[in-house]
Amino acid sequence: MSSHGKSSHGNTSAWPLALVYIALVVYASLYPFSAWRNQGVLPWAYLTQPLPKYWTGFDVAINIAGYAPLGFLGVLTALRTGHGKFAVLGVTLLVFTLSMCLEGLQNYLPSRRASNVDLWLNGLGGLIGGLSAWALEKLGAIDRWSHFRRTWFVPQARGGLVLLTLWPIALFFPASVPLGLGQVLERVEAALGEALSDTPFLEWLPMRTIELQPLLPGAELLCVLFGALMPVLLAYSVLRTRLQRGIFLVIILMLAVAISGISAGLSYGPEHAMAWLTLPVQLGLLGAAVAGALCLLLSARSCIAVLLLALVAQLFMLNLAPASPYFAQTLQTWEQGRFIRFHGVVQWLGWLWPFVAVAYVMGRISKPNVN
Repeated sequence: MSSHGKSSHGNTSAWPLALVYIALVVYASLYPFSAWRNQGVLPWAYLTQPLPKYWTGFDVAINIAGYAPLGFLGVLTALRTGHGKFAVLGVTLLVFTLSMCLEGLQNYLPSRRASNVDLWLNGLGGLIGGLSAWALEKLGAIDRWSHFRRTWFVPQARGGLVLLTLWPIALFFPASVPLGLGQVLERVEAALGEALSDTPFLEWLPMRTIELQPLLPGAELLCVLFGALMPVLLAYSVLRTRLQRGIFLVIILMLAVAISGISAGLSYGPEHAMAWLTLPVQLGLLGAAVAGALCLLLSARSCIAVLLLALVAQLFMLNLAPASPYFAQTLQTWEQGRFIRFHGVVQWLGWLWPFVAVAYVMGRISKPNVN
């Protein structure tokens, strides 16, 4: 790699994304983290088991694809920090070791099954991802990305880029309100009530005097507007020019519509992929486009301040409303069958993304060098 293509450990977004992805892989592999038991089988006994008689193309693809990004990010981290020698081999061995440990732990979960085939497919995915990063570096793509990042983004853009990368993934999990990430109050109350049942601490929980009320169309419009505007303002805070902001405004709004449609199609069937695009949602997206255009002239610090207001306003409105019955049915669909492999991962992203964004924004706005 050329010298100008290298990046210090502190400036690359690859390593924090790799850490986030490791956490997601662990969560997806050990979900639902309940009913642990010892079957009297050694954790590594699955390594010598006969090959399964039944498998599907989906199983093969999801095991390879699930670990390919980890191999890619691992090798990319090594390349961008100047440790590219034997990076593919080292990262592949680390990915294989991680998969081997997680498969062994699955022996203790009744809903999961350790598989030597899954292990080799996971390792293959890590190798493919690592080779992809290595090939892109040899083709000069890493250098071009470094140049693109220096040209388009401010030096302190790492945290914002990580959040922008995770935002589209979080949208894949169906939300009760389109683009409404972070609606957690009902589930937190239920989880705390279950955890503290039959204990004196149950009386410490605050009790609501009224039931949560469904959102009115105007409130739903605002939630959609804020939900679309949040990644737009986040991008504005790390981009250099107004032209670049305008390009990202279009890209983010297109992503919002496309991914929400894919999520609806996965949940309700392809024929209902755009059923979520009701009049309040359409007006909310239009309002986000207008607000995004007006915010093109704001400084980065002003964008961060408006972003904080949008985050707090949307979280407040969403968590004063209950999830709809149709949403509960959707969750059952995602929690069964093929979706169980990644249902929990995307769900947590959808819950936590706005809260992590609030923490990031608070940290950014406290820095005097943001202008």
